Amino acid sequence: MLPGLKTVGFWDASRDQDWGLDWHRNEGIEITYLAKGSVGFATGRGTWRLRRGDLTITRPWQRHRVGRPSVDACQLHWLMIDVGVRRPEQSWQWPSWIVLSEPDLARLTNLLRHCEDPVWRGGAAMGRLFGQIGELVRTGSPDGSRESRLRLAINEILVELLGLLERQVVVLDDHLSTVMRTVEYFLAEELPAQVELDWDLDTMAAHCGLGRTRYTHYVREIVNMPPIRYLTECRLERGRTLLVDRPEMSITDIAYACGFGSGQYFATVFRQRSGETPQQYRRSARGSGALVAL
Repeated sequence: MLPGLKTVGFWDASRDQDWGLDWHRNEGIEITYLAKGSVGFATGRGTWRLRRGDLTITRPWQRHRVGRPSVDACQLHWLMIDVGVRRPEQSWQWPSWIVLSEPDLARLTNLLRHCEDPVWRGGAAMGRLFGQIGELVRTGSPDGSRESRLRLAINEILVELLGLLERQVVVLDDHLSTVMRTVEYFLAEELPAQVELDWDLDTMAAHCGLGRTRYTHYVREIVNMPPIRYLTECRLERGRTLLVDRPEMSITDIAYACGFGSGQYFATVFRQRSGETPQQYRRSARGSGALVAL
């Protein structure tokens, strides 16, 4: 596999499937091309029904899914390139085998970093190039030049992508590559999904590449509350969900799953914020007479 090429491949589903790719994020930039059929696709910006010839672009860590919820009969090609970023404000570092000129690569990077529109019409050239890559993945090359041919095809795809984006009316948003965007993403996506971790002010700030003071400033700007208060709210929201969706879990187990140090502390904070105990909330949410795990 080429350095920095996270994955490349395709699927060819000749009938509707009973599976789909649920919400997920990738470390690199992912480009897919739908060669046959149709399939559901979604990001945080909306939902689409992809048709033959559609191209999708998802940026590093952009949340997305394929299928609604299952995948239809279709042939979907993809490639994912690691550009060395883990936070939105970091500069992209393309692998050394990407041979676009510096000005072309800079323009492409700027377009990709500052626009999150995910679905585009691909065109015949994109179909041909992804078809070539699919054949290389499936059979290799008879002369043993598979890696070289992959490099050529992927570089051609990036050239075509630059031309495609420059021909469109692309609205760029500089905010997408700022530190503020990094903190927004952390608060909206990462922290709520990982509330069970041992977060404190220092670890949250470090995760965003910031010191305590700057991180606290950004959090107050975005959610109008201190960081630890927001962390507690995220943990309580997870707790409310588990109280209803996981009736077999005890209050203590739910407390630990939400990052609280004990069931008693969870119950105390829950009552302070909600005006009722976790058990009362569970009973009222699930209807009177529901069984409660203690």
